[in-house]
Amino acid sequence: MYMGHMSEDRTKERVTSTAWFLKWKQELGEYINTCERFQKANRKHGKKYGLLQHIEEPKHPWETINMDWVTGPVPGGK
Repeated sequence: MYMGHMSEDRTKERVTSTAWFLKWKQELGEYINTCERFQKANRKHGKKYGLLQHIEEPKHPWETINMDWVTGPVPGGK
């Protein structure tokens, strides 16, 4: 089973074809969710989660003010 990091579904298919044990789906799911290499190799694609909404262009200066909330260290920052 050392041939790279497949998707969760492909990993389950591969295990199904080679092994069986009690609660295998649960244990495999727990392993996948805690495997750092698997999580990095199989990042979710698509739009990121957030509360972004369309903002109309303001007609006057200071009519609209936006803020970006930084919740952790800035990458590369000190």
